[in-house]
Amino acid sequence: MTDEKEKINLSALFKIGYGLYVLTTNDGRKDNGCIVNSVMQVTSNPVRVAVCVNKQNYSCGTILETLKMNVNCLSVDATFDVFKRFGFQSGRTVDKFFGETPKRSENGLVVMPEFCNAFISLAAEQIIDLGTHDMFVCSVEEAAVFSDLDTLTYTEYQKNVKPKPVAPKKKSYVCKVCGYVFEGEELPPDFICPICKHDASAFELMK
Repeated sequence: MTDEKEKINLSALFKIGYGLYVLTTNDGRKDNGCIVNSVMQVTSNPVRVAVCVNKQNYSCGTILETLKMNVNCLSVDATFDVFKRFGFQSGRTVDKFFGETPKRSENGLVVMPEFCNAFISLAAEQIIDLGTHDMFVCSVEEAAVFSDLDTLTYTEYQKNVKPKPVAPKKKSYVCKVCGYVFEGEELPPDFICPICKHDASAFELMK
């Protein structure tokens, strides 16, 4: 009998293509945004879009309360600063739009013309509990195109946007998601990346 660990090569999952998006919300007190990569049009008539959000994200709780969100599609000109701002800090403790007067869609949420090629305003109609994530199946309320630039993919982010780690002299492990480097002979199996909060499976040995 084939061993289950040998049967499933988790590296195959990295071959699935993803775009990258800033999901904007508002909890009634402040605007917020987070990076997501699981956005997909699931039907065309009527048009519905599904968005998966990690339950640990502050935005997830906000969407459960308000049932609305904007998907801002990051374009290939997006800089790493965008990811540091929206992906590596939490809206629980940081006002990510502090001091700004952002543009808004008809639902009152932030839209981001800079570094994005389009936005889509969504209203959640169905919520599916996936354990670590909630999937929101949504109707489209408004949408517009900002530019003809291509949408940034996760693969392009890894190759062209995320800073390349400098290989240290001693043994180290690098997070494949955000580039954080853990220095040490062995990566603890229960280690959680302090930057992007992924577990030890997201790390690889630096060569």
